[in-house]
Amino acid sequence: MCGRYALTAMPEEVAESMALAFLEAFPPRYNIAPTQPMLIVTAAERPEPGSNQPTRRPLLVRWGFLPAWAEDPKEFPLLINARAETAHDKSSFRAALRHRRVLIPASGFYEWHRPPKESGARPQAYWIRPKQGGIVSFAGLMETWASAEGSELDTAAVLTTGANATLSPIHSRMPVVIAPEDRDRWLDCKTQEPREVMDLMRPAPDDLFEAIPVSDRVNKVANSHPSLQDPIAPGASAIPAVKAALEKGAANKAAAGDQLSLF
Repeated sequence: MCGRYALTAMPEEVAESMALAFLEAFPPRYNIAPTQPMLIVTAAERPEPGSNQPTRRPLLVRWGFLPAWAEDPKEFPLLINARAETAHDKSSFRAALRHRRVLIPASGFYEWHRPPKESGARPQAYWIRPKQGGIVSFAGLMETWASAEGSELDTAAVLTTGANATLSPIHSRMPVVIAPEDRDRWLDCKTQEPREVMDLMRPAPDDLFEAIPVSDRVNKVANSHPSLQDPIAPGASAIPAVKAALEKGAANKAAAGDQLSLF
């Protein structure tokens, strides 16, 4: 699943990466959590003045999907993720998958490796980011919920799929990542039916992300600071491959005369 993510790039970088004509300034966000506002990108309904091509549109919505038919948001389960394999069969997501597919720009996301309880080891948090840096776009679904009094609430969920080989030792699920060359097709709900974009809802390439052990301070929603993404000495429950990579990096820096501390 995806329960926390970050968007720390400058608005100008996000606008350029997501092909937005304009994006208002916003602060970096290091710990975006469910029920908080999340930035999404939709396909515009019509071209901008002076342009023959529609441009994408940014929108702030609540992270926590509410189907239009839900009667009371307080009594409805908080849907922060939608399984890509079954979304087309679920009454909550079926209409959004057909009519309201969106992109969710992100600098990376957090995931927790939870060892068996009998091991006695504590869960280990990971900051999972693109190896080459930059911004990725998660596949998302949007819905506008309207109350009986007429007020409206824009909401969204992140689509998830099975984890790739890099991340599967940490967790069995990961967000669906839409590659830049596929973003227009994903957003095109007029000519691309759900069955025609199913091929996009797959695990990201194995070499796209790297996983960095971080402190459990990310567990607390109130914590939102760059230090949340600082690497730490991996605990006993850390994935061996991640632990080995950090140890190798430390050894290389030490051999070069550069001191590194993971504590």
